[in-house]
Amino acid sequence: MKTIDEVRLRNIVGKNNLKTDPSDLYIYGSDSSVHHAMPWAVVKPENTSQIQELMKYANENKIPVIPRGGGSGMCGQTVPVNGGIILDMKGMNRILEINLEDVYCRVEPGVVDDDLNLALKQYGVFYPPTPASSRIATIGGEIANNASGVRSVKYGATRDAVLGMKVVLPSGELVSLGAHTRVEASGYQLHKLIVGSEGTLGIVVEATLSFVPIPEFRCMGIANFDSLKDAGEAIGSIMASGSNPSMLELVDDVAIKAVNKTMDLGLKEVAAALIFEADGMVKEAVDYEINKMRKICENHRGADIYASYDPKERAKIFMGRKKLFPALSKYDNNLASTALADDMAVPYSKMAEMAGKIHEIAEKNGLIMTAYGHCGSGCMHTKILMDTKRKDQWSSAKKAITEVYEYVRSVNGTTSAEHGIGLSKAESFKIEKSDSLNLLNTIKQALDPNNILNPGKLMQAPENWVTATNLRYCVNS
Repeated sequence: MKTIDEVRLRNIVGKNNLKTDPSDLYIYGSDSSVHHAMPWAVVKPENTSQIQELMKYANENKIPVIPRGGGSGMCGQTVPVNGGIILDMKGMNRILEINLEDVYCRVEPGVVDDDLNLALKQYGVFYPPTPASSRIATIGGEIANNASGVRSVKYGATRDAVLGMKVVLPSGELVSLGAHTRVEASGYQLHKLIVGSEGTLGIVVEATLSFVPIPEFRCMGIANFDSLKDAGEAIGSIMASGSNPSMLELVDDVAIKAVNKTMDLGLKEVAAALIFEADGMVKEAVDYEINKMRKICENHRGADIYASYDPKERAKIFMGRKKLFPALSKYDNNLASTALADDMAVPYSKMAEMAGKIHEIAEKNGLIMTAYGHCGSGCMHTKILMDTKRKDQWSSAKKAITEVYEYVRSVNGTTSAEHGIGLSKAESFKIEKSDSLNLLNTIKQALDPNNILNPGKLMQAPENWVTATNLRYCVNS
């Protein structure tokens, strides 16, 4: 472990904002992934000046710095594989401006997504790229991973909502990127480069974000399918038809059984279900979209189709999808739900095949895997349900992941749709981006010549995610 100058760190951020106790370091050594590694210190800055001073110190001494938000990342993005300082950004959590006339807001990176939307709601607007972890996910973390959510099919991901930002570089220099306007034609779009960079290029200390009006009308529907293939093909047909859903979600039989067991929802246990939604300011337009999607589902043998404008009914329809992630851990009390290959994206025409391939690969490797996700955006989620105490199950999971991503690349898909790369998906990311890795490394070297910002991630990540860090599970031989 490299020596940390605790006196200097306390002078920068104050005694109460520095943690070096082993119990604190252990907690900050993991996120929501399977990975764990110990940092050397945890620092919680309160303002930009403190971050600038901290980066100057770290850069001078070549100490790794890993920015961290709410810790909801699922791939090990904030796990300090090379040790260093965890930069807890939750202390910078002010909403700086809500500008209704120019349709933007300015926030610090520690603002929690739900808190931002609660503040915006009183003005009749909302910030759309809301992930499932919005109760704890911070805007800074969402920027780092280019997060999105269930309504990304209509409103886009984080990168689509970021107009500009202020960033502290590894040298401690503060730069302003982007603008406060919807369009900006001059120069390189450097603020877009920072989005999705997983804290490897700079530390976002302020973000300028666009928002949209809250629709006056929302209608949500559900359709059951006896075939996963039919449900997948319905997704492709809906998106190819020119429909404009505000949500289009797939859940398979594994997911349905899990939520029924956990919450006793009484959902019909079919091969798959599609949840579809339309929203807008004119009811007739919403009716048109809902009826169009309903007919497409019927044409693909969808059954038990039901739709409602009523908020309580919509909540009931969506409950199974909303609570799916924690529910998967209850599918079988002997199996844990692990996020390993969990958010690939494929072309619409391959959604049905992708869902089937996940189940095929699971059976081949003696695992249980689920297929669900924001399929209107081309995003297919999967979780691997396995006995994490068995070493052979980890070996099977590794094979399954490799096969999943080989298929994804074969149909011109991409490794991650919204959760990022971190450690778990680095191998596939490097294969997918093989002809641009040198360019990515050149950009990293230009902005971070001493390689102190979140080293060991993306193109630098270790080859074998199983041995890259300690796993947060007890694995028996």
